[in-house]
Amino acid sequence: MSYQIAIDGPAGAGKSTIAKEIARRLGFIYVDTGAMYRAMALYLLKKEIPTDDPEKIRAASQKADITIAYKDGLQQVLLDGENVTAFLRTEEVGNMASVSSANPDVRKKLVELQQELASRENVVMDGRDIGTCVLPNANVKIYLTATTACRAKRRYDELTAKGETCDLAVIEADIAKRDHQDMTREHSPLRQAEDAVLLDSSDLTISEVVERILELVKIG
Repeated sequence: MSYQIAIDGPAGAGKSTIAKEIARRLGFIYVDTGAMYRAMALYLLKKEIPTDDPEKIRAASQKADITIAYKDGLQQVLLDGENVTAFLRTEEVGNMASVSSANPDVRKKLVELQQELASRENVVMDGRDIGTCVLPNANVKIYLTATTACRAKRRYDELTAKGETCDLAVIEADIAKRDHQDMTREHSPLRQAEDAVLLDSSDLTISEVVERILELVKIG
């Protein structure tokens, strides 16, 4: 029987960083569902599918082949056989992912892949609706969040460290907009599962968050 850890929360809360470290510490497989949705978004952008045409998004998404593979212990996201991991973190892809992930047919296809993996492997999975929809029977559920200002500052620091020029106010406004889209979408909106533990990472270090989650894991 596989062991499942679900981590949900808004953009910029640190879900991926925390989930990767939890998986490493436990020897579990880390499944970055956000990367899968971003790969789908990248596919739609490459096909020049407009964000305001749900029928075209639905039709095009059914043709995308998205898989996750591991090389030297690192997750690689494959889109139609091509490793696209390096192209998934742009703002353009993130914004398209927020739109396309609200499409029920896009979600259905990706959720099936995620559930199949979790049924056979011990996993740590992060996203927007893991504990509520994808893995409703997960052994441990976490809702990881942080203030909008804190999340915007983290993103700003991440981009400037790469030498990119950006505006903190614009980033914060974009995060607030994406929060609203994720929380108000019709299908699988972002919300805290009733049995999830709430963790606000605004004033916590990565190590502190990791330790708090590990305290909840009971194996054996």
